[in-house]
Amino acid sequence: MTDATDDRSPNPVDLHVGARVRMRRRLRGVSQEKLAESLGLTFQQVQKYERGANRISASKLYEIAASLQTPVAYFFEGLADPSAIEGGGDGVSSEQLVHDFLMTTEGLELAALFPRLKRGRLRRRLLDLVRAIVEDDGGDDSED
Repeated sequence: MTDATDDRSPNPVDLHVGARVRMRRRLRGVSQEKLAESLGLTFQQVQKYERGANRISASKLYEIAASLQTPVAYFFEGLADPSAIEGGGDGVSSEQLVHDFLMTTEGLELAALFPRLKRGRLRRRLLDLVRAIVEDDGGDDSED
């Protein structure tokens, strides 16, 4: 019964790879238009790849890696090793969290800036601050 619904939602691996393409593209300062041009695609196709709406073929992923000057393996970093998975679904929810975070402009910028904070104590204090804000906010999205 759920197969029809599952067919419409992107595969978690496609979401992850697309988010990594977007992150690498943004970190390199390349627009969707420029990447599309280098691949012989439309920028809409690049958008679909980045959202995970369309799967990226192995040959196209190789071209993307070359264009963005990164190893192909970069796009799979952070995914669970398929040979180590034993029927658990825990990885999907954390992958979805990472994807959702990286698909926002703020999340992508935070992901790029956070590792540049050299002092571990400062990173922990920043994390504590975000936790406190979230707890105080109570998850209310009514004010932006």
